[in-house]
Amino acid sequence: MEQNEVIGRQAEKVLFNDIFSSNQSEFVAIYGRRRVGKTYLVRETFSKKFSFEISGLANADTKEQLVNFSLTLKKTTGEELKTPKSWLEAFSQLSDYLEKSKQKRKILFFDEMPWMDTPRSGFLTALEHFWNGWASARKDIVLIVCGSATSWIINNLINNHGGLHNRLTHTINLKPFTLSECDEYFKWRKIDFSRYQIAEIYMAMGGIPFYLSKIERGLSVAQNIDNLFFAKNPKLKNEFKNLYAALFRNSNDYVKIVEALSKKGKGLTREEISRLTKISNGGGLTKVLQNLEYCDFIRTYNSLGKKTRNTLYQLIDPYTLFYFRFIQKNEFNDEHFWANSIDTPLHNTWAGFAFEMLALQHTAEIKKALGISGIQSAVSAWRSKISEKAAQIDLVIRRKDGIINIVEIKYCNEKFTITKNYEENLRNKISAFKAEIPARNAVHLVLLTTFGLNRNKYSGIAQKELTLNCLFD
Repeated sequence: MEQNEVIGRQAEKVLFNDIFSSNQSEFVAIYGRRRVGKTYLVRETFSKKFSFEISGLANADTKEQLVNFSLTLKKTTGEELKTPKSWLEAFSQLSDYLEKSKQKRKILFFDEMPWMDTPRSGFLTALEHFWNGWASARKDIVLIVCGSATSWIINNLINNHGGLHNRLTHTINLKPFTLSECDEYFKWRKIDFSRYQIAEIYMAMGGIPFYLSKIERGLSVAQNIDNLFFAKNPKLKNEFKNLYAALFRNSNDYVKIVEALSKKGKGLTREEISRLTKISNGGGLTKVLQNLEYCDFIRTYNSLGKKTRNTLYQLIDPYTLFYFRFIQKNEFNDEHFWANSIDTPLHNTWAGFAFEMLALQHTAEIKKALGISGIQSAVSAWRSKISEKAAQIDLVIRRKDGIINIVEIKYCNEKFTITKNYEENLRNKISAFKAEIPARNAVHLVLLTTFGLNRNKYSGIAQKELTLNCLFD
């Protein structure tokens, strides 16, 4: 299958090729956060091969959605069709048309499907009947659905407990670009950024293709960030409000949770989240946390040696973190705030934490750099229970080959220097870790920095040295 220009997305390209050449009908749901490129990926991959393509209408009622469906089907078939009075009738018209089609694979793309499911419309029942009663019995249908309202996709399709239970043949969680894909994207657009500059862009807004598309060639990173967030009329002025409202119905609870997490960098337990947000610690909170994790806004992790009930929820979305840190109150009143903040304590404090988050989002690349991609391993964090200096390690890789890598992550705008005091701090961490996590495993210290280490009499404490470059591999 020929494909147009799609940056990255290698696994998705392979899967789409398999789906296109399959000898059975396929039902594919694509989910992921707003602006991540779901629609673009499908349209560019399948180009003009759609038998039928439709996009739901925002803030429209059932009648308007059915009119939209009818007009789209009329345009596709070239035939005069009466406007259906129900979704059952609408899907019946679609199946009638497809039965006449001579295309070998009939690809149907329903974009913004959640908008079609208006209250009491019977949409889900009709979709279930269309798939179970007609499409799944054939061998030539490819039904691809997606939408910004990720919670709808998850709750009504992926976790459906009714007639669509286990009917999906594939689910695709489309994630933000990796650093490597960002690098590829900027090269494609002929924008010449260093890896350090790409990392700073990622630390502020993540690998969201739509945000990256707003970067202007010829401007510095700082100028671009100012234009996006701090100018008089910034390009992404209302993005935060629109982001959560589009993804989640009743988005207030979602915003309350990410705001609480933004104030606690290392994360909160669900009991702490419930207490701080006043959201009842029950099934509703569970669903909200699951949906946030599905969309890669948060991650869950356990500190090594602690029980599951101590699971921490940590905000890892770069844009959301940047929003609460700098944009929400926008008390700086400076159109060139970011350009003026470079190398200030405010900028460097943020960069240190943002670089840690950047590394945690690229643990696969870290494992590859360590040469352990093929070795089974578990990733966690660790915090000392007894050390007076509250020793803490952000990334622990416990390997099946009998080695534990503890990874120190340090941001610096030049080569990093291990001082005598910092070496003592590292030794304290290692000693406390070995004392509290009794095991026969060897413990190896890895230091991940932006540009590497200055060699001195203290640098030998690190058994392995990684730089920013490894996150691009």
